[in-house]
Amino acid sequence: MKSVGERKGNVVHLTHNDLDAAGCDAIHRMHHSNVFTIWSSVGKFPRLLSALADVDGRGDILSISDLGYFPGAQEVLEKARSNNWRIEWRDHHRWTPDEIASVAERSEYLIVDTETCATGICARDLMPGNSTAGEIARVVCDYDLWKHLDPRSAPLGQVCTIHANLNPVRDRLARGILSDEWIQEKYAEIEKERENAIKKSKRRMVILGSRFRIAFAPLYGYPSETAHAIRDEFFTDIEVVYGKSGRFSIRSKPPISHLIARAFNGGGHPPAAGGTFSFTFIDRASLALTRKNHHFDDLVRIAEEIPLGDGAR
Repeated sequence: MKSVGERKGNVVHLTHNDLDAAGCDAIHRMHHSNVFTIWSSVGKFPRLLSALADVDGRGDILSISDLGYFPGAQEVLEKARSNNWRIEWRDHHRWTPDEIASVAERSEYLIVDTETCATGICARDLMPGNSTAGEIARVVCDYDLWKHLDPRSAPLGQVCTIHANLNPVRDRLARGILSDEWIQEKYAEIEKERENAIKKSKRRMVILGSRFRIAFAPLYGYPSETAHAIRDEFFTDIEVVYGKSGRFSIRSKPPISHLIARAFNGGGHPPAAGGTFSFTFIDRASLALTRKNHHFDDLVRIAEEIPLGDGAR
């Protein structure tokens, strides 16, 4: 926050910490002359936004991208506006109409579009008609929306799973570089590590449920790729990859990931979302001994009670 207060430019960009966020930041830097970037996990987003709201905005833009609504966001935005920030928010996660209305009242600009990735929104808004921005958006969306049709997207997405790589990838994207020797080298290193991590997750995995086959596997890195590998090998419908802290990523064939995640203080997209299990010492002991705990049973019950017609809400 001290660095934010001493910033030289007039745009602070608060964004996620993955390839889509790197794409958003590249587009911001193509459009604005001087951007101060803050990479944020979903879990840290409310705290970071609250801290920024306390800093003197000086009439500058506080741009938020690839991060969804959280309870109480409107109060934080009120504080930010009172400190002379101009709020712009571009997101592609699922919001309710009430959430959109409450944030729109307190922002200079808000757009929520679930049909594209956040980079696609930024490219359309900030660099309309620019061919480089359009190409960046196409490749980033290919990875972020789970299309996997462009061979350049997987290496970029994997390289961005390491925080230290976000700035180098962002800088390359801003120059229109979507593949080079450095990206391929980093990707090869990660691929080897990823294979070992996924094998380890599979060894500790359990599959529960009756209506859906729901896999629960510990996270040793690479949540999306772990979920993909489990689905491909075990024909699961829903994959929950959890960390020691209780944070989990969820992927699902039926479009209900975001609905399940909301029941665990999270959110996201219909096919991919995240939430938090409140692990106690007993929960961790149960995991160590049986690979299960009562949170898994709760998630299975919630998932199997969701009418599939509600998946798009």
